[in-house]
Amino acid sequence: MSRTRGTWNTKGTWIAGGVLAAVLALTGYAVLGGGDGGSNEAGKGGGASPSASSSAGAAPTYAAPDDWTEPERWVALPRGKRTDKGGRPVGFPHTTEGAVALLAAANTTATEGSRTLADEQLANYRAYVAKADQKPQNAENIELAANDADKEAHIRMGLPAGSDLPSGAYTRNSVIGYRVIEASDDEVSVWLLAKVTMKAGETAKESASYTRTLMAGTWEDDDWKMSSAALIRASQQTEGKPKPQMAVPGDAKFNSYGWTAIREAS
Repeated sequence: MSRTRGTWNTKGTWIAGGVLAAVLALTGYAVLGGGDGGSNEAGKGGGASPSASSSAGAAPTYAAPDDWTEPERWVALPRGKRTDKGGRPVGFPHTTEGAVALLAAANTTATEGSRTLADEQLANYRAYVAKADQKPQNAENIELAANDADKEAHIRMGLPAGSDLPSGAYTRNSVIGYRVIEASDDEVSVWLLAKVTMKAGETAKESASYTRTLMAGTWEDDDWKMSSAALIRASQQTEGKPKPQMAVPGDAKFNSYGWTAIREAS
């Protein structure tokens, strides 16, 4: 499956139909494979990153600030009431924050040892994608795209494609902030801000970058789910509007850009 970098809804980003392109983004694969084209290297060392570079060229280096500025908006997102067969949290509350919690969970991945990105993305797909988008062809394409991203990550870490990650090696994606676009009782659209980290082994230096991804959740069968229809509406809501700039919690710009920081729930 061929792919280029950029926004899920940009022409040429995915060689696939519009609905499938949306589903690929819904699974969180866009965070490692495409995002919306916004990524910044973090930390003094920079280095290789699994996140996407802009379709218009590499984004400028982002250095974490020396002085901490407390985020004006902090939220401890609610946890799911239970876990599904794949170990994913489900059963989020019927609130805006419940929708954000679902979207954050769907954009959280961690690979290490024999655990691959395909394993992670398929688990997210089964747990979080709406019934209308749960199709064998979609799952197959997601697996192929995730395998492609796994190979790319191995190459960047100097490891043989398809090999288990050595001790201390990993790739991780975690959501650190969000900005609500529109919210109703049964549908919520947001921008998610995530940190992507990669480490090639015990003594290797960790590299980090940040991504911004457009996501949407809809209420279905007493839980929040992601659907291509909701994501298309979110794209329409943001069409012609500037995308929020990125900054990490602790940077004063994080507040001025309108992000809400995510605190770990107790």
